[in-house]
Amino acid sequence: MTTTPQKDPAAESLAKLLGGRRAAIDATIGPLVFGIAFAATHRSVTWAAAAAVIVSVLISAWRISQGDKPRAVIIGLLGVVVAAYIAVSTGHAEDFYLVRIWSNVASGVAWAVSILIRWPLLGVIVGTLLGQKGKWRHDPVLFKAYSRASWVWVFQYVIRVAVLIPLYLAGMVEALSVASSVVAWPLVAACVAVSGWALAHYIPKEHPGLRHPQPARA
Repeated sequence: MTTTPQKDPAAESLAKLLGGRRAAIDATIGPLVFGIAFAATHRSVTWAAAAAVIVSVLISAWRISQGDKPRAVIIGLLGVVVAAYIAVSTGHAEDFYLVRIWSNVASGVAWAVSILIRWPLLGVIVGTLLGQKGKWRHDPVLFKAYSRASWVWVFQYVIRVAVLIPLYLAGMVEALSVASSVVAWPLVAACVAVSGWALAHYIPKEHPGLRHPQPARA
């Protein structure tokens, strides 16, 4: 007896797969601590960098003790360490945020290019997490939905860059630390919600959902 696969709500599935709220919150702590320490130590780049690294190391150690994947935690920590090194080396506190700015520029370009070459990154990520490999690309409905929803992620990076670069050029370190937090996990949460809505919008009710790619009919 053949059973019809049960439909997965697109937005709900995406939220579960791309949650990562805890990691996104952690990513805001280093830059925020840097800005607070910079102001509290009479604008000392060295002390601010040291505070950001120390707090990030403690958080990373705690995350690993809680069972988080070491590789993901270490990558986040490495970003703070590199940012601190750049700031101390140049003597300009705003340079602490250069890594974050350039990573957002690179991410935005990567997401846009992925759509243009017909490998939208949202489909690649979700498809990989679901163990589908490239099956979703052979489903016209899912392919279109992932392509459209991936533009939401491009727009997210555009917003971040548009907010951070003017503050960086103006040397507004304290404002950069606050803005880095505001455009981090709250924006990620909004992006997941909006892209989840986009998927639900472009996937018709008769389609079984993200977990069940349907190959194009000959």
